Amino acid sequence: MAGLSAINPQFLYVCAGIFLFAIGLWGTWLHAHYVRKIISLNVMGAGVFLTLIAVAYRGENLPPDPVPHALVLTGIVVAVSATALALVIIRRLEDATDE
Repeated sequence: MAGLSAINPQFLYVCAGIFLFAIGLWGTWLHAHYVRKIISLNVMGAGVFLTLIAVAYRGENLPPDPVPHALVLTGIVVAVSATALALVIIRRLEDATDE
């Protein structure tokens, strides 16, 4: 049981972030439909954000590092904007190919 006590929550968050990134990367390669590719890219982004939040943790008595938190907040805004733009482009592309 000594091996399990060595695993801290920060390590689990990093592993979960890497796992999410791998799932998103796999989905990006696997799916041919553009909407599914965008969803996969967002899953990859969530993995990166989770890893950055885990890296920002500095200890119980210390505040988290503000730089990774600022990067995550900025990344969320950019991801939402890029997703909206990509969805509009996909819709117009599908409308143009239907005509």
